[in-house]
This record gives sequence, C-alpha cells and structure tokens, in this order.
Amino acid sequence: VKRAQNKGLERGSTRHFTDKRPSPCGSVMVLKLWARKASCCCVFAVAMLMQGPRTAMAFAPAAALRRLSTQLPASYRARHALQAAAQRPRVLTVRSMCGPSVPAEKTEEEKAAIKAEREARKAAKEEEQRKKKADKEAKAKAEAEIAAAALAALRKPVSYHTSELPERVCGDYEVIQSRGLTGRTWADMSKLGEEGGAQAGESVWVRARVVGVRAKGGSCFLVLRDMASPSTTMQACLFKSQEDPEGSKMMIKFLQDLTLETIIDIQGNMAEAEVRSCSQSKVEMQVTRCYVVSRAPAILPFLLEDAARSDADIAASQGSEKPLAAVYQENRLDNRWLDLRVPANNAIMRLQSAVCQLFRESLYKQGFMEIHTPKLIPGESEGGSEVFRTDYFGTMACLAQSPQLYKQMAISADLNRVFEVGPVFRAEKSNTRRHLCEFTGLDLEMAITEHYDETLVVLHDMFKHIFTGMEERFGRELAVVREQYASAPVRFTDKPCILHWDEGMQMLKDAGEQPDVFGDLSGAHELRLGELVAEKYSTDFYILDRYPAAARPFYTMPYPEDARYTNSYDLFIRGQEICSGAQRVHEPELLKKQIAEKGMPMEPLQDYIKSFEHGAPPHAGAGIGLERVVFLYLGLDNVRKASMFPRDPNRISP
Repeated sequence: VKRAQNKGLERGSTRHFTDKRPSPCGSVMVLKLWARKASCCCVFAVAMLMQGPRTAMAFAPAAALRRLSTQLPASYRARHALQAAAQRPRVLTVRSMCGPSVPAEKTEEEKAAIKAEREARKAAKEEEQRKKKADKEAKAKAEAEIAAAALAALRKPVSYHTSELPERVCGDYEVIQSRGLTGRTWADMSKLGEEGGAQAGESVWVRARVVGVRAKGGSCFLVLRDMASPSTTMQACLFKSQEDPEGSKMMIKFLQDLTLETIIDIQGNMAEAEVRSCSQSKVEMQVTRCYVVSRAPAILPFLLEDAARSDADIAASQGSEKPLAAVYQENRLDNRWLDLRVPANNAIMRLQSAVCQLFRESLYKQGFMEIHTPKLIPGESEGGSEVFRTDYFGTMACLAQSPQLYKQMAISADLNRVFEVGPVFRAEKSNTRRHLCEFTGLDLEMAITEHYDETLVVLHDMFKHIFTGMEERFGRELAVVREQYASAPVRFTDKPCILHWDEGMQMLKDAGEQPDVFGDLSGAHELRLGELVAEKYSTDFYILDRYPAAARPFYTMPYPEDARYTNSYDLFIRGQEICSGAQRVHEPELLKKQIAEKGMPMEPLQDYIKSFEHGAPPHAGAGIGLERVVFLYLGLDNVRKASMFPRDPNRISP
C-alpha cells in the first residue's frame, strides 16, 4: 500500500505491484497488489498465493483494516468504510482454501496446449476484426455506389424545350439547340427587390453565372452574377427540408459541386434579407430548381476575384500576412474573354460603345452622314513606311492607315459632311502603353466656307457631348470602372480652348523645357504642356494648332503666313493626344507639289488627285482613336485595357 501511495497514483490510473517474501511456514509468499485511485478514495485489492503443497489462507482481521485506514487518503468515503469495518467484533476470520498440490512446473504438453489455446483465441479475434472491417468497407462502398448512381442520374441531361417543368428539380440541360420554347418569364436581376422588379414572395427564373459557392451542413449559399450587367450580384440559398430530407440533401450536393463561372438557370422564391456581400442587398432567392446550361472547368486560368482588385489594394496588402494576388497583363490578354467578365473591364467595353454612340449622336445632329470606305488600298494613305502590305492578285496592296483619301473624295462628291467608324492599321513597331497596330478610328470630314475653325467648333461640341453624356447617362458603368481604376471627370471649357503652336512652345520654354519648335512634340512635352494649360486655363481638354509642316502628312494645307507651319491641329486630354486633323489641300497642283516634296510615288495616288481636278470645295477633318479616348478619359494605365482584343507588335492573338 505504501509503495502504491509513494508512486503518486493519478485519478483513474491503475498500477500493479508484485512482492516476494518468506512466509511464516517457510514457503515463498507472493503478494500482488492492484491499486486504482478513484475520484474520492483508493480501493486496494490484495491477493496472497502460497506456493508449495500446503493450504492457502486469506486473512482479513478488523485490526488490520484499522491500521490500513491511517495510510489511505483522508477522504470521507474511505474513512467511513474503514471505520464501519473496525467497529465490527475483532474476530479472526479464517477461510480454508485447501486443494490438491499445485505442481511447480507445467509439462511441455500443457504449455503447448495453453499456447495453442491462446493462438486460437487470437486468431478468432483477428478474424472477427477482419469481418467487421470487411462489413464496414462493403457498407461504405454500397453507400458510395448509391450516391454515384444518384449523381449520375443528376448528370443525365434534362430536357428544356417544353412548357412543362422537368420532373427533376436539378441537373444539367441537354445541349440547347433551339428545340423549342418554354414560355418562361425571366427576371432582370438588377431590378430584383426594387421598383419595377420582382418583389419578396414572388417566384422568378434567372439565368446567371456562379461566382461563389459555400456549403455547410444542411445548407448551401450561392453568389450569382448577372451576365447582362456583371456588376450586379445576388445571393441564392437552399436549406435541408424536413418534408423531403433526401431530395433536398441531393440538391444541396448538386449545388455544392457547381464550379465557378458555370452558367445556370435557377428558379426560386424571393425573400427579404440583408446581404452585404452582393449588390442586391435587400433580397435573396430561396432555390426551388437549378439547371446547368454550360459547365465551366474546376480550374480557371485566374480567379476573377483576383483580377477585379485595384492596384492600390494589391500594393497595400504586400506587407501584410496575406498579400493579395495580382493577375498580370499577359495572362489577362491571353484569356481576354475571361478578363472581360471582370466588372470593371466589362464596363470599359460598354463605355467604349457609349463613346461611339455619343459620337454618332453629336454628328448626326450637326448634319453629318455615316460612310464606309475601303480598307484595301493601292498605296499609303498617310505617307511613310508604316503600312501593312499584302499581295492583291499579283499587285501590291496596303491596309488603310485611315479612311483619309476616301472621305476627302466623299467631300468632292458633294456629300458635304461625313463620318466613319472603322478599323485603322498602323505598322508602327512601338510597344508603348498608348500605341496599337490596329484600332478603331472615329473619322470625320466636312466642307468649310472660310476657316478651319469651323471644324474645330464641330469637334469641340462633339467632345462636349461625349464627356457630358458619359457622366450623365453612363454613370453606373463609370462608377464600376472607377472602383478599380481611379479617375475623375474631364474638365473642359464651354468654348474651344485653342492654343497656337508658338504660344505652346513659349509656355514650355518659360517652364524650363527645350522643345523642338519645328518638329513634333515628344510625349514628355505633351504631358508638361497639358499641365501648364490646366493650371492657366483650368481645363483638361484643349486644342493646339499650326503644327510645323515637317510633322504633318502631304495632304495638309500650309499656313498662309509661314509655309514652315500648317493649318493643322491636335486635340488633347490631360496632356495626351486623342485627335489629329487639319485643313486639307484641295488644289491638285499644290497637292502634287507636296507629294513630290515628301518623296512619295505619284502613281498609287492618281485617282485621289483626279478627284480634285474635277473641282472640290475647301474642307477639313479629323481622325480620332476610339481606344485612346476611352483610355485617357478613364485614366487607365494602358490603352490595351480599352481594346477588346488588342493588336501590338508582339500580339496577334487571340
């Protein structure tokens, strides 16, 4: 007992001690002690075995119990039990356990029998364990097969082309091949819970992309993105049903397996909710049916969540424990269709369309008509070597650098005021952030009566219409873009802000710059002049005219007071050029002279020259780069963000 106490038994532990000592009879007495410490007291069991041919005796006198009580923990139960035993009469209790002599050693046969019995018990136990394991595996396999069969049934294509609802509440549609019409009414996700849209309690159908899946226990939450307006998101949820637990469980499993960017048709009941993570924050959909229209792969080239982060957020996170991932430009452009699903990039394309729309609106109001000119031409339209050449049935042809020659011919044809929206090709081996080899040109040409300022007024009013219309009519798209790419509205004057070349050069000189007064402006000088104009005239939009002749093409009318300059002009936003134009040469002899001075061949331009020999009015015009307007207006860091599928010296796909 003392040895057990000295070992410091912990609560619930059991120890085993063996002691050998001579017995009063001269034999060896073996004392075995098992001690177990319970919560309140210690319980001890002592067995005494006498080895040898004699009687085994067990002694348990009350006096011994009294002595034992002084060595046990002073707990209530132990003392109570021992004191009760001590109060009984001190009568020696002797129990005789006489029996036959126990042999000191077992025979080999007995040992073998004992060993065989032990091994048999062990083998039986192992067999029982194997059987239990096999039964467990068989049960798990059967359950997996049932689940796989159920999932396979879900994957079996669901018919969509009848007005009756499918029997299954979830699954993948068969390929939509215009088999028929269902007559369903589709809800506008951007108006759900708002005036004019579905309200709480109504059942609606929505087609959307999956942008988030979160399943936990008996529930599943989806975040859906509107394909018609990617900045619009909505929450849909499903909970395990008590009426149909197995059916709802299977549907939760189906929703849980949806991959990001998968397109689904989903039906549900609208319910009031507070959803902070979605743009539709007042309502959510409680799902009743869901069908896959087009399933996306589990692994995408990049996560749209990463691609939608601003550079400022990414930079701010770099010193934290969890820096945000960035998606680089080449990866975006290699998978441009995916990149354009990013709300800001999608909105940029919509704003590009808006610029075209506003451009057309303004010019239609000012008496213009739209034309469409050839893009395969026999020679350079702008002069120089920056053209793409190709074989045209045995003769050399070029991709048009602009519609310049043909819109001038349109003026000679008395179309008076014309514009075009079309592709422009420039073989410039320039890898800057603002140059492209193919872009969309917004070109206009108009007959003038006295001065090219008539054209500058048209251009100024047109750009005013674009700037104002963007802010007033496309504010939602602008807000989405500015959430990722910060910018401010362009400031402009009510009347054209026209700066002559010599004035601009003097402003640069006064600011400590050294511009080339008879050459073109460098990019750095353009930006610096833009800053100076903004400070002096409080405008981000201005016109610089009377460029040097060396910096303009052959068809530009010379400045009458100094032939070193021209009747040409550029328009700038925030110090960067977005438009270039001029009064054109409409006198054939002057035109031939300037073609010769530029060292260009006369033969490819014979038809162009002839159109003026038959009489042509004085005229002026301009060419505008659509992508550059969008790029500069939105304050983007690269013109490629404003092009759907940009073309530069290193990229011709996708």
